[in-house]
Amino acid sequence: MDLPVDEWKAYVLRKWSLLPTPIQDTISAAETLSDIFLHCSSLFQPEDEMFLERLSRGYSLGKDSNASLFCKEGGNRKFQEKDYMGAAVLYSKGVSHSRPNTEAISLCYANRSAALFHLGQYETCLEDIIRAQSHGYPERLQPKMMLRKAECLVTLGRLQEASQTISDLEGIFAARPTLAASHFQVLQRNLHHLKTKIQEKENISETFPAAPTKAFKDMDLMEESEQIPSASSSVSLCTDPLKGRYLIATKDILPGEILVKEDAFVSVLNPGEMPQLHHGLENKWDTRVTNGDLHCHRCLKHTLATVPCDQCSYAKYCSQQCMQQAWELYHSVECPQGGLLLTLGVFCHIALRATLLARFEDSGKVIRKLCGEISNKDICLPESENMLKTLSCNLGENEENGKIVETPIPGCDINGKYENNYNAVFNLLPHTENHSPEHKFLCALSVAALCRQLEAASFWALKPDLKSSKPKAAVTPALSPELNIWGVVMLRHVLQLQCNAQAITTIQQTGSKESIITDSRQVRLATGIFPVVSLLNHSCSPNTSVSFISTVATIRASQQIGKGQEILHCYGPHESRMGVAERQQKLRSQYFFECNCPACHEEPRATAGPRWEAFCCHSCRAVMQPVFPHIDYPSKGTAEKGR
Repeated sequence: MDLPVDEWKAYVLRKWSLLPTPIQDTISAAETLSDIFLHCSSLFQPEDEMFLERLSRGYSLGKDSNASLFCKEGGNRKFQEKDYMGAAVLYSKGVSHSRPNTEAISLCYANRSAALFHLGQYETCLEDIIRAQSHGYPERLQPKMMLRKAECLVTLGRLQEASQTISDLEGIFAARPTLAASHFQVLQRNLHHLKTKIQEKENISETFPAAPTKAFKDMDLMEESEQIPSASSSVSLCTDPLKGRYLIATKDILPGEILVKEDAFVSVLNPGEMPQLHHGLENKWDTRVTNGDLHCHRCLKHTLATVPCDQCSYAKYCSQQCMQQAWELYHSVECPQGGLLLTLGVFCHIALRATLLARFEDSGKVIRKLCGEISNKDICLPESENMLKTLSCNLGENEENGKIVETPIPGCDINGKYENNYNAVFNLLPHTENHSPEHKFLCALSVAALCRQLEAASFWALKPDLKSSKPKAAVTPALSPELNIWGVVMLRHVLQLQCNAQAITTIQQTGSKESIITDSRQVRLATGIFPVVSLLNHSCSPNTSVSFISTVATIRASQQIGKGQEILHCYGPHESRMGVAERQQKLRSQYFFECNCPACHEEPRATAGPRWEAFCCHSCRAVMQPVFPHIDYPSKGTAEKGR
């Protein structure tokens, strides 16, 4: 999921094992990301590209009218069974497989509107009716859909619009006397019923005001920090030679107080179990429901009425607005590489998306900074000279009289302000020296493969001047200078993610009635980068908790925190879930540090019997063991050492 699929991992690790020892030693001894990337990308061969392309083709992400029909018919069966939610999901799959402005997509939207009507989602039903009409819904079927529209408007109390819709419908009846008699009579009865409902509603006394319908508003920070805009004024950013950057309380903090509220700089939806390599007609089109079918791929909002990308069947959104924003920010580049990104894993996808978002902050100083680190200066000059002239951004460095000035705390601007921007993301540590040579080879070769495909598909979209983009006729033997630089940037992000990615979770209803305790579970919905949340160090017994709404992470105090005390977060290994030896092993292997929190010092290395109070099983009376969801916490922040 985070890393590439098993077939590609096995292939790359075998390639590594067959490399001559001197080449392995050179890559292992490389100290800079640029050296690692240049060595590894030079080893990417045509046969590697062919193998990866074969894997990528296993994901069917294009538009397919047959798949659309298959899903629509499946939705019809669910609808007849009165499983309206199941019908809506299958109609959504039909929509995603349909090409725009076709009868197929209009029928799927119209059918989905019927399912949403039965689910009581009247506003969304109306939106689908508009979508069906905009894509050319057949005139012969309009009366039934307009009747549904009028019913929604009446139910929502929008009586004037409902009356107008009924008037339009009567006009259609008058203009089309050829309607089948039985069909016409049914429509007329329903129409008469609706007109009666409107009259009844209009005659209702307005003595009592309508009930408030204001949606729940999530709490905001009481007072925002001037130093860290996404954090409370109750916390401050400090730095230490051993611990790196960390947050402390500037005053006494009460339990429940919001300390950080931050929108992810970048996030990628977890694809779940994606179907791959179908061979038989029976299973050609997968109808399993994943998070990608129920959540917006941009803002992560839950929805039964997704709006798909016009070009692919994978990316889906909660609205036309989200779809358009995603296309302009990153999906126009990602869309042709959908199968490859699913093959290379979420970390590669996030690395690409973060790099694409850097365009909108003018990222020339990334290149300038990297050029200073890259030993082979030919990469930077002269071809990328124009990029340096046209791009400029604040990446932890500021220019005074033409000279680069390093800021006191990495990720801050010259005034010491730490914001949720690409500067902060870039300055998260990749821990290059801690990753194994094999892992660095896997990541670098994967990024090199992605760069090669981007170059073939016109990677110039990374430049701010999108209008000048021109596709290349063929893949060149070596990557262009600009792509080499962006390849190093993406490799940096991939390595950062092991210690800096945050699992975005949600509570999902399981539907199980067997448990007397709960019927819901926590699931990982997406992976994101939160620069401010990444400032928090780990404790196995933290003094904060984290929750998510959409792409926004909220950190609250879980206990009283005294002035001057450090704000601590749990990266996953918690004292209530596992013993100290297991926690230490997990933290060393993933985050590269030895935890010295009080829980690790005070807790004995081995304990006998249950380590917690527990409920008894209502059947056998045995102690119930806690079952925690299998969530890979790719990170809750950077490691304690050298942040």
